[in-house]
Amino acid sequence: MSDSMYRPAPRSDASASRPRVRAGRLWAGGIATAVVAALVVVVGVLLVRGVLDIAVLAPSGRGTYGDSSTTSYALMAAVAALAATALLHLLLVAVPKPVAFFGWIGSLATAAAVLLPLTITDPMDSALATAGINLVTGVCIVSLLCAVASAAVAPPRSGPGYPGPGYLE
Repeated sequence: MSDSMYRPAPRSDASASRPRVRAGRLWAGGIATAVVAALVVVVGVLLVRGVLDIAVLAPSGRGTYGDSSTTSYALMAAVAALAATALLHLLLVAVPKPVAFFGWIGSLATAAAVLLPLTITDPMDSALATAGINLVTGVCIVSLLCAVASAAVAPPRSGPGYPGPGYLE
């Protein structure tokens, strides 16, 4: 038996020229983003209910935190951040200029989340407060994950098929 049987096959030029996604780093950043997004919602609700005295998510008699709706809202923000991480992972491995596509998709999803409370027949101050919390949460998720993307992609070696330094933009 020759020694070459136990050596791994050399990487092809095509695979060596593509950026590699560091999935562990991407998902660690996604989990951290989910925690931050949930905390943005909690702080937003505390600000709106406690400081601005606007009844958002629960009647005003429920205190500064509100009720279980606040917890559900924070958990949904975390889930949205994890779903955005999954989308970003897919885009990083499948499309050119993945961060540009992610930015557009995330921005449009944030716009929808901002507009949605304004279409519900709640009091306008409550709807505006919820829209504001959704805006800050969406910007938080999109901006953090765009930063995570640059740290989660290992640069390719140059060669044939090298996508160039602007791959992520």
